[in-house]
Amino acid sequence: MKPIYGGIEAGGTKFVCMAASGPDEIIAETRFPTTQPGETIQKAVDFFAPFLQRGELKAIGIGSFGPVDLDPASPTYGYITTTPKPGWAQTDLRGGILRAFDLPVAFETDVNAAAIGEHSWTPENSRFDPFLYVTVGTGIGVGVIANGRPLHGLVHPEMGHFPLPHDWRRDPFPGVCPYHGDCFEGLATGPSMKARWGQPAETLPDDHPGWDLEAEYIALGLVDMIYAYSPMRIVLGGGVAQHPGLHERIRGKVLRILNGYVRSPAILERIDDYIIPPTLGGRSGVLGAIALAIKLLGKKP
Repeated sequence: MKPIYGGIEAGGTKFVCMAASGPDEIIAETRFPTTQPGETIQKAVDFFAPFLQRGELKAIGIGSFGPVDLDPASPTYGYITTTPKPGWAQTDLRGGILRAFDLPVAFETDVNAAAIGEHSWTPENSRFDPFLYVTVGTGIGVGVIANGRPLHGLVHPEMGHFPLPHDWRRDPFPGVCPYHGDCFEGLATGPSMKARWGQPAETLPDDHPGWDLEAEYIALGLVDMIYAYSPMRIVLGGGVAQHPGLHERIRGKVLRILNGYVRSPAILERIDDYIIPPTLGGRSGVLGAIALAIKLLGKKP
């Protein structure tokens, strides 16, 4: 029997836990709301416990909402740090799982995990480096694979807080980011659309002006990332970004904003294959966590 690995996609709204050997060998999966840390971590522990008791579980990978501490030398490595989510600041997420199982536990940001999932489990994506995974939903996050590894630094990439050009006459909305107001995340998330238009994004009709504005903001953010990271491919995920027709609008606006400056055939001739939806659907993050667990043991997903 193949070894079984655990994956946790720790989101601010829900946790997804999976036991699998790979994307085509999923043994079990569960989802539950993110409530208080103790209760939520215990639910994850309870899900994996039977696999450990049978000696099947070999390692666990976690992709977590943040900000998080990714420095293995830090005393708070594996913590969720300064999150505004009530009750979760300074939560030792990795430690809670590690103490329960005494197994190898890998720890990453949720979007880096999603980038790893898309890059590891999709042969076509694996040949692109640098590689970006962008999610636009409740928040905006970006995972970067560079030289075959997720990009870390002082902390981790936070492109969701890029400042963007804001035409106050076209869009007088001040933004919802508690730190910056009208940054990328403040202007283009699901909560910002609901606050601006008075109804959830998914209820706006296709011809609502909000979708053209949303495409403009996402395109501006992607152009900044193209300039900064020169990615070979961008996967654009998240609930908001999957609205029908939005990818096409975004691609057109990216071309207009770049205005021919980045003269790569990948953009000028094949942009439909350059900015793409997730190949793993809604499982990019949790399957990325599975890949993290496998890599932690020195194996190749």
